[in-house]
Amino acid sequence: MLRHARELLAVRSPLDAELIVSEILGSWWGHRLPDGDVEEVIGEALVDYARAAATPAALALLTGMAYMGTPRQAAKAERAALELMENGVARPGWADRVGMVAPEGCYVSRDVFGDQDSIICTYSYGGTDGHALVVLVDRNKAGAVQSTGDALAPAGRPPASGMVRDAWVSSRVDKLLDHCRREGRDNPLMRFEQLDPRDTKALLWSALDLTDETDDPPVNENFGTYHAFVRARVDILPPGGRLPQPPVYGPDRRATIAARFLASDEAEGLSDRSAASRCADLIIDYGCAYDFGRPLRVSPVKSEMFLLDWLPRKVLLSPAEQEAVPHVLGAWVRWAGKRTGLPEEGVRATLDALWDATAKFAEAYRDPSAFGLDRALVDRLLPDGDLEALPRRAFALPFLSGTHRRSGRHGVIDLSTLDPADPDDRRVILEFEHPGADEEHLEAHERLTERLWKGEPPQLWETAQALLDVGYERHEILHRLIDLLDHRGDDPEALREALRVLRHEPPPE
Repeated sequence: MLRHARELLAVRSPLDAELIVSEILGSWWGHRLPDGDVEEVIGEALVDYARAAATPAALALLTGMAYMGTPRQAAKAERAALELMENGVARPGWADRVGMVAPEGCYVSRDVFGDQDSIICTYSYGGTDGHALVVLVDRNKAGAVQSTGDALAPAGRPPASGMVRDAWVSSRVDKLLDHCRREGRDNPLMRFEQLDPRDTKALLWSALDLTDETDDPPVNENFGTYHAFVRARVDILPPGGRLPQPPVYGPDRRATIAARFLASDEAEGLSDRSAASRCADLIIDYGCAYDFGRPLRVSPVKSEMFLLDWLPRKVLLSPAEQEAVPHVLGAWVRWAGKRTGLPEEGVRATLDALWDATAKFAEAYRDPSAFGLDRALVDRLLPDGDLEALPRRAFALPFLSGTHRRSGRHGVIDLSTLDPADPDDRRVILEFEHPGADEEHLEAHERLTERLWKGEPPQLWETAQALLDVGYERHEILHRLIDLLDHRGDDPEALREALRVLRHEPPPE
């Protein structure tokens, strides 16, 4: 890294210097350590190493890190840089201007579907070295990340309305803006408009936080190179903006939307009304929960993700519903597109993508019965139809048949008659698996089983899978998770961190 920093001695522009420093800082961005913070273990150690090297390249790197590093890195880098300057180490020519940049304007180029925004922020160094930062904010991927529980918003912070997937810098500001204006004017599927810098800051901070908190985020392979630069530029935008809050759709409001759709001309040709009603409910639920409160928004990408990713992963469909869902979704696209004012070109593009995806849906959606699982057993484990819950619930409660003789007056109990969703029946199932266990031991298994049944937190099942993958036995995994719940269960943040560390446990000997 310090050899790379020698490039800083050859540049004249503070912009070029900042981009080089951002590239160096991005070399470890996104990496996770099982027992420490990578920004401290590598970033702060780099500051100490540069201070000890005491070369012009080291001073140049420290100067850039004082502006672009994390708060702890910046404070350490500034102190180290002052020490090297006092000892006579030569400063680079751009040192006085690094970070002396001001925002000039914020814009957005967005598609009419609402899938993604290209946020454009322009800056200059006192009227010179003008440049534009372009940040791609994706709402579909953000919804997909949040639907899998990969990233959970900290308490008190609203869910993000998008995630950053890419960023780049252009020095040809006028040409870039002219292109976007022309595209917004000539392309019926694109819009271009100016943004309030305060709202831009709120939006980008929220999207950046979701990207940073996500393990292995779906970003462009070069995004880490720009990460520090993006955060530094967003930081100097004026504060005070607010994110739009998603509307609240309670059960009554959702039912009203479904009823209006089913009574519409677009839905008239749907023959199986029962299956159509269930599919409409699922479309609305998906839009409310995973599209930031936008059930009426339709787009090619959203339709494909609903049909080929979310449904096969999350929802147990009957054969009739499997047959009906593409047709219901097509009617929904026409109905919702009309209500939201989507241009006819957008409706056609969405329907084209939907029919392409329909051919793949039969292959993507695999009913559990296709794997030889008894439908009655699946129904017992999935009374809520949450298909994603099947493996973790089967892991938590693998013994759902057979007979169990309880002590006292209970006699012999047929496990196949018990409801695993009922806490009392679940206790009987756990007694069968742990004969002779004392009350405290059974209660510990009950607490863990309840969490696995609900999937709270998602990292609990992710950790169990990771330990299975490296060779741990199920019984040992259960007891490791119970131990964490006993010591960290009352602190959600501490529990998630402890689970993250446990996921990196080495395989058993």
